[in-house]
Amino acid sequence: MSALSLDDFLNEIRACKICEKSLPDGVRPVLRAGAGAKILVVGQAPGRRVHASGIPFDDPSGDRLRDWMGVDKDIFYDTSKINIVPMGFCYPGTGKSGDLPPRKECADAWRASLMEKLTSVELTLVIGQYAIDWHLGNRRKKTLTDTVRTWREYWPDHVVLPHPSPRNNIWLRKNDWFEAEILPPLKKRIRELL
Repeated sequence: MSALSLDDFLNEIRACKICEKSLPDGVRPVLRAGAGAKILVVGQAPGRRVHASGIPFDDPSGDRLRDWMGVDKDIFYDTSKINIVPMGFCYPGTGKSGDLPPRKECADAWRASLMEKLTSVELTLVIGQYAIDWHLGNRRKKTLTDTVRTWREYWPDHVVLPHPSPRNNIWLRKNDWFEAEILPPLKKRIRELL
């Protein structure tokens, strides 16, 4: 583990330029973390709006995620309570069907060392395929839906969520069990940890 304090390590991450030549909108690592936070939110990578603001989940996806968690913005952005650490720290750009995947170099360079420093985490919200692959590895199921549906296998330290983007409204309508079955215990667990 790096001998740097968490704050110094975060400053190194924020100064990272590993992917600079591959990022069409430039580097701007977006993450928030505090040593005492018990909750970790792991998304994919910042979108265009988050890249512009520098505030994670500063978009409709964030509004829905906070609703799912039962928290307001003050709690969500309080690094003594919640860490927000995506798989890729910079906006990767846009592809044919939406944002590109998070840059692999980011997780390779920073993720393991950063996770070692977040020793207070008791609950990780795992959002999206890249986060599932890294945080659950071979414990994941064949599909995202199957992984979300078998949430009790990862409980109480991990909860797999579909992306809260409005683009996922169709998935949410097809899988109405998600909000009925998973959100009440998730909100209760978050209240207990806060």
